[in-house]
Amino acid sequence: MKELVEKINAEIAAFQVNAEAQVVKGNKAAGIRARKAALNICKLMKDFRKVSVEEAKK
Repeated sequence: MKELVEKINAEIAAFQVNAEAQVVKGNKAAGIRARKAALNICKLMKDFRKVSVEEAKK
């Protein structure tokens, strides 16, 4: 579960960097990377929910 949280934090950091580059600098490629990171965050959060529920049942 710790590895999953680390992956989530890494994706959030990547999203923040790329989203800021798109908004501030108008970097279109950064916008694409930010959207990809957002999708990855959604997938990781679903995985986190599954793992969290399993851990709570123990």
